[in-house]
Amino acid sequence: MPVVALLSLILLSMSAMAAPRGDLIIFHAGSLAVPFKDISAAFTRKYPQVHVLREAAGSRTCARKITDLHKACDIMASADYTVIDTLLIPDYADWNIAFATNEMVIMYRPDSKFAGEINGKNWPEILLRPGVQYGHSDPNADPCGYRSQLVWQLAEKYYNMPELYKKLQKNCPPKNIRPKETDLLALLESGELDYLFIYRSIAKQHKMPFVQLPEEVNLQSAEFADYYKQAAVQITGKKPGVFISKKGKPMVYGITICKNAPNREAAAAFVRFLLSPAGRAIMKKNGQPPLWPVRITGKNELLPEELQQAIR
Repeated sequence: MPVVALLSLILLSMSAMAAPRGDLIIFHAGSLAVPFKDISAAFTRKYPQVHVLREAAGSRTCARKITDLHKACDIMASADYTVIDTLLIPDYADWNIAFATNEMVIMYRPDSKFAGEINGKNWPEILLRPGVQYGHSDPNADPCGYRSQLVWQLAEKYYNMPELYKKLQKNCPPKNIRPKETDLLALLESGELDYLFIYRSIAKQHKMPFVQLPEEVNLQSAEFADYYKQAAVQITGKKPGVFISKKGKPMVYGITICKNAPNREAAAAFVRFLLSPAGRAIMKKNGQPPLWPVRITGKNELLPEELQQAIR
């Protein structure tokens, strides 16, 4: 065999051996279900020997699968980057990459009660009308849940409607609160709910109408970061009986590789793909604008070399 051909064969063999393979376990926020499905499909076209296993849940529930249940996990992606900072770092993860944004909206059906009237100015009055059913996810399990409560507090200030927060809480029964925001979609579609506090990306992905909220209320704009800080809610902490305060802030998604990841090679390749132009394009197409350049918390010096290169 000619030397050139032999070298080519050796390099091809080495390349195949270096390519990631095996199962890749990803726990992610429910709101990442659609974009991560698309990203996983594109990723496995590039790396066909990797089998991506995704589990969607509320971000805090995802974290507790790792910290409390000790389930095997390679990648954790949260709808709120601070979930990773507070629940996983430093014991279960070293670093956290903030990679995407979103905003809160009120999603509804074309035939929801008063759908023809509701808008960004009158929605508090519409939701409090007799017979109107609205819901949100569980604040202790899902960032979308506590963000809905922050929106209500900010709306009370923005619209100058005293006691609005308490009134909205009183008129939202426990049956209208579920573990994660995507659990509520079936209730909305079946007519049990008229309105749902959820991320804009999900409303767009499901091609459903939604009320766009003012920037002072929707938790999307960095310009109003100080304004958002006026709102705060108490949620459960790391241990039973311990509570932490979540203050309003612009929403940012985070992703990390777990310290005990069974398949670190495939995990690093996936995160690199997510941060690539192709991955960012998929996030943008699904209504979740990518954050670029990304921000890193934790020990960024422990980032895998390929991720450091991708970020640079």
